[in-house]
Amino acid sequence: MKKLYVVRHAKSSWKHEGVSDMDRPLKGSGIRDAHGTAEMLSGQGDVPDFIVSSPATRALHTALIFAKNLNYAYSDIHIREEIYHANTKTLFGLVRGLDDAHASVMIFGHNPTLTDFVNKCINHRIDNVPTTGVACLSFAVDRWTDIDKKAELVFFDYPKRRKAK
Repeated sequence: MKKLYVVRHAKSSWKHEGVSDMDRPLKGSGIRDAHGTAEMLSGQGDVPDFIVSSPATRALHTALIFAKNLNYAYSDIHIREEIYHANTKTLFGLVRGLDDAHASVMIFGHNPTLTDFVNKCINHRIDNVPTTGVACLSFAVDRWTDIDKKAELVFFDYPKRRKAK
């Protein structure tokens, strides 16, 4: 069994003129939401064996916040350039190339690719993985190379959903 946590970066700031998309920082509300979501996962015992992130500042900062709350070493976060402009084919390739020693992996990236990826893996539709949203997918396989498009959606959570409760 392989478990994949698909995490969209937290809400980013657009107030800094002249900052490239790659370097866009998180907003204060995004930082708070990232801590809240990571704390929720930690409380549920949802701690990945391996964390992979896009190199974009907003995604990597989100990954660092999650790592802090999940007691995961910052230095063990693996940065993969291809996540930044990935399409679903690229993400499937990345996931299928993961080390089988990792039973659970958390990937930090961007929309619309993450929503498209999740929707290709499950048998119903999610309209959008919002900022700081987490879709946890379970694949009934022992090797990452064997993942297909038949995952179970274990849970789907995001900050506004928890605030509504």
